[in-house]
Amino acid sequence: MRGVVLAGGKGTRLGELTKVTNKHLLPVGPIPMVYHPLHKMVGAGLKDILLVSGTEHMGDFVELLGSGKDHKCSLTYRVQDEAGGIAQALGLAETFCAGNRCLVILGDNIFEAPVTGLVSQAGKKPDWAWIGLKQVHDPGRYGVAELKGDRVIGIEEKPKNPKSDYAVIGIYIYPSDVFEVIRTLKPSGRGELEITDVNNHYLKAGRLGYSIIDGYWTDAGTLDSLQFANQLVREKPPIF
Repeated sequence: MRGVVLAGGKGTRLGELTKVTNKHLLPVGPIPMVYHPLHKMVGAGLKDILLVSGTEHMGDFVELLGSGKDHKCSLTYRVQDEAGGIAQALGLAETFCAGNRCLVILGDNIFEAPVTGLVSQAGKKPDWAWIGLKQVHDPGRYGVAELKGDRVIGIEEKPKNPKSDYAVIGIYIYPSDVFEVIRTLKPSGRGELEITDVNNHYLKAGRLGYSIIDGYWTDAGTLDSLQFANQLVREKPPIF
């Protein structure tokens, strides 16, 4: 399995904090934000990891992380020239993944539990896609999964009337054919290739599983959520 950390985006919701840097280089607890997904992957046994980011700050990531040797992994870098959505960014990993499954974590996802449980569960169905879910108090902000027993029966992106309080968070595992799926996508109304469309493809094909993530989870893409992430990490350091 290969690891893919998606650390692009302008971080405009963080205002002045991201005027001269990428949001994933901001601190969450005692370490830069990008260390969190990276160390989760290494903790799950992944050695080959790709980091995708934009043109402006790629040099900063390389200076910070280098070859990955200090983080017990081998790092590769790809540039996302312009904002085209999560699925478009993942598409840049096709050559890197080269027929392997991939664990994808969005760079601003901060969570307590290790990903070993999710990786283990997904390993039982190697040709399936697998998503992380978490109960949240404001599901309308996210992609929302509708569950029936042990199956996902629907995913809606930012619904006005959510059918559950389970958010699809930024932790995914995809089989090697995900890149064929991405090539079939059409841009959404936002002009981006949406990861929800990828997940819905596997849902319709009967090849989508899920794990509910234990412990806390938050993204860190707004001033409030960045502050909250720091509070959570200080009170209870995550398990890598």
